[in-house]
Amino acid sequence: MAADLPDPLDVARDLLTFIDAAPTPFHAVAEAARRLDDAGYAADGLDGAAERGYVIADGALVAWHRGGAAAAPFRIIGAHTDSPNLRIRPQPDTGRAGWQQLGVEVYGGSLVNSWLDRDLGLAGRVAVRSAEGPSLRLLRIDRPILRVPQLAIHLDREVNDRGLLLNKQLHLTPVWALGSPELGGFRRFLADELELDAAHIVSWDLMAYDVVPGTLAGRDDELVSASRLDNLCSCHAAIEALIARPAEATDTAVVALFDHEEVGSQSARGAAGAFLGSVLERLHLAAGGDRAGYLQALASSMCLSTDMAHATHPNYPDRHEPDHQIALNGGPVVKINTNQRYATDASTQARFEQACADAGVPVQRFVSRNDMPCGSTIGPATAAQLAIPTADAGVAQLGMHSIRELCGSQDPALFQRALVAWLT
Repeated sequence: MAADLPDPLDVARDLLTFIDAAPTPFHAVAEAARRLDDAGYAADGLDGAAERGYVIADGALVAWHRGGAAAAPFRIIGAHTDSPNLRIRPQPDTGRAGWQQLGVEVYGGSLVNSWLDRDLGLAGRVAVRSAEGPSLRLLRIDRPILRVPQLAIHLDREVNDRGLLLNKQLHLTPVWALGSPELGGFRRFLADELELDAAHIVSWDLMAYDVVPGTLAGRDDELVSASRLDNLCSCHAAIEALIARPAEATDTAVVALFDHEEVGSQSARGAAGAFLGSVLERLHLAAGGDRAGYLQALASSMCLSTDMAHATHPNYPDRHEPDHQIALNGGPVVKINTNQRYATDASTQARFEQACADAGVPVQRFVSRNDMPCGSTIGPATAAQLAIPTADAGVAQLGMHSIRELCGSQDPALFQRALVAWLT
């Protein structure tokens, strides 16, 4: 291995550290900001004047490293901080049959069966009332306080033959204590965790997560097993690539970590909103440019939408396009869909593949079967918002949208190298 390249397993272990620090989008942004702070980036607020800085909007973040000229084009990497999960309702106290339970709402396209019989913690943010007005507090309860128990096979004897059928309203309510439901019990619980009076708890954005840490896996540590690989793997690679980007590069490097991709990106901090565009324009104006120059810079810019890709499943090979097999540890995957579920076209595909070649990493190409439409990414939304040529690419994985996902332990390092080349 070249002396200047990190050990891929060290990169994989650092990815696990990032994921375990980020059970929610709010924690993911906090961990990204911590790494940027350590690398000398400034928390820039709405100024946009820092040479290397970042701005946070709840569960989203935009960071940058300025180029050499005011009108420098932008080289952008986009990713998203959210993952499918179970989120706590505003009036969660419920229960039956001698159990106290918490009402939840399914967020995104979760593989809900994977949430059964898991030890679940609780994390997110809580709005707290004070004399100065409401403030937001991060909260992480990293112990198994929630569980969604599966029905015993003796009471569902055909489950292994006809498949598990779950009603999201009826069958996914976690238990968390014995006894009768207590009105206001959850609010009092939060107050105790935050060492406050219950009357100070106003509202919350809280979600369940698997408390079991991620790990290297496989016979020879060739795999990464973790929650939220989709899409914290891309967030980690993007932030580390920005930090590693050579100082002599002339374009303005930008990383945008959006929220709400799993539910369509239509929000103030989603890719279909104005957050990224407003930050880019502020950067340009703070460097002495004007509106016309900003639009000119956009016309010369490029965006790479980074999101996880489907590896070919060995137990379901018929679900994949047979001439486009995707392997773990086979290198970055460029994702192509002529119906614009991905933003890649021939030009942007060539640009990304050139970045991979410059980085000395292999590249794979993914398309879906004609009879099995694919999902989408932030790529089309970002391209439409900014009129910037965009490619879609990511790391291959199995178990997408499961509570526990699987990727290759070599791929995060390969992808990170490709992203550095993209930003250079």
